Amino acid sequence: MHPLQCVLQVQRSLGWGPLASVSWLSLRMCRAHSSLSSTTCPSPERQEDGAQKDFSSRLAAGPTFQHFLKSASAPQEKLSSEVEDPPPYLTMDELLGRQRKVYLETYGCQMNVNDTEIAWSILQKSGYLRTSNLQEADVILLVTCSIREKAEQTIWNRLHQLKALKTRRPRSRVPLRIGILGCMAERLKEEILNREKMVDVLAGPDAYRDLPRLLAVAESGQQAANVLLSLDETYADVMPVQTNPSATSAFVSIMRGCDNMCSYCIVPFTRGRERSRPVASILEEVKKLSEQGLKEVTLLGQNVNSFRDNSEVQFNNAVSTNLSRGFTTNYKAKQGGLRFAHLLDQVSRVDPEMRIRFTSPHPKDFPDEVLQLIHERDNICKQIHLPAQSGSSRVLEAMRRGYSREAYVELVHHIRESIPGVSLSSDFIAGFCGETEEDHVQTVSLLREVQYNMGFLFAYSMRQKTRAYHRLKDDVPEEVKLRRLEELITVFREEATKANQISVGCTQLVLVEGLSKRSATDLCGRNDGNLKVIFPDAEMEDVNNPGLRVRAQPGDYVLVKITSASSQTLRGHVLCRTTLKDSSENC
Repeated sequence: MHPLQCVLQVQRSLGWGPLASVSWLSLRMCRAHSSLSSTTCPSPERQEDGAQKDFSSRLAAGPTFQHFLKSASAPQEKLSSEVEDPPPYLTMDELLGRQRKVYLETYGCQMNVNDTEIAWSILQKSGYLRTSNLQEADVILLVTCSIREKAEQTIWNRLHQLKALKTRRPRSRVPLRIGILGCMAERLKEEILNREKMVDVLAGPDAYRDLPRLLAVAESGQQAANVLLSLDETYADVMPVQTNPSATSAFVSIMRGCDNMCSYCIVPFTRGRERSRPVASILEEVKKLSEQGLKEVTLLGQNVNSFRDNSEVQFNNAVSTNLSRGFTTNYKAKQGGLRFAHLLDQVSRVDPEMRIRFTSPHPKDFPDEVLQLIHERDNICKQIHLPAQSGSSRVLEAMRRGYSREAYVELVHHIRESIPGVSLSSDFIAGFCGETEEDHVQTVSLLREVQYNMGFLFAYSMRQKTRAYHRLKDDVPEEVKLRRLEELITVFREEATKANQISVGCTQLVLVEGLSKRSATDLCGRNDGNLKVIFPDAEMEDVNNPGLRVRAQPGDYVLVKITSASSQTLRGHVLCRTTLKDSSENC
């Protein structure tokens, strides 16, 4: 039996969760296993006796029961100044990266982009170097997504490509180590280690602090994994390292996990329960980003607007959460803590010239105080992502979304009344369990009624562990799903084009990101509503320096007069360079 299988068997016999963590036990058992593979084989009795003594001596030198009690009781959030002792079976030197080069690939949502920055921050402090050249990498880490089957298949295909790279690795170089991080590591666990023997390291979304140890174990030639989910890990003390030095914007994770338990969604099972970072930690990160010159931050969370910081005791007796009218939750109302409106207010005060966005919210968590703050504060973007998922109340109930079509439409009207000119985006799923043609028609009609500026539409993909997997039937044929998806996309584009054409003839403030991907003579940026705006790279006046002619640079705010619009892009010509404050006062 393979040593890793031994560990898994021990874990099961002890009642541990599947592959909770291939820790010191796996390393010592694997070493004991390899030490028995000698060319000189003693008799079975002596072999068994020697192995038992060898294992006993290694066990005696290993961690004590008190070590595990200490680890279990220690808080997850550590002060950044703390230096943790190495595990008893590894030296500090073995935990260092020794300037080995790490290549990181990110798949999926914005949260995975932020996770990549967190993982790299941890590895960088351990002595690893970053490389953008796959061929020179010593460690390849894939930050993965599990939201749909297609996302996972992309990773399986990538692993087959990397297998050839690993096989061709010259013996003169250190062995290439490959790791799977994030949601796919959490969901598939043993399957990844067993199906693709080339994977050396497995780390779930709450195990990035453990990467130096996991890689150190992998150096011994063994597979190493940690997919433990946490009730309090938010990486509040880990300052993410920006992976793109020329970026004008950044993602700031304010909470992790989700408690909504929508019947189609795998997130609660791959990222765990909701927990929020302390407000002070978030403000510190935003201030540092402002000092670095970044002009936009996006607050991130699986259910970002359900933020609830209960780290400050004096706020823990506050009233329960206020929900949008007509919305309910699948869980008991939560008491106390600093809420999203407070955080949004504080973040927007850090730098008046820094735009603030947030994603991905749930429609239930838009009380009036949040909408009023967005309306009043100039640097909070007037753009709201409002995931609908379906236009049919019957399907919404099966999805366990906590609202009807009527409640959702009422919220849309209320948002537009509260925030004039607001830009709306949404998510939709085609072909959910039991969806009829009539249900589909209702979703089409919702797209026409609301006229979203942006949309993200997908065919339903059944995920194991979800409520739908256990209680519903994936009974919509694949070809029907794809046909309905195409119809939704067509209708969305028609209505988005109409919605975006309202901007033609208007002047909009655009944050410049850089050159357009399609033309070296055009620049690209985004307006307040997060729509892409393309305009010629031309000289313009600087409002703050009359008479000075300048060309726009990434990070500049410019005023652009819109001349044309499509479902995804606006085009126009630049008028002048300005500031967010000046543009707000003059508009």
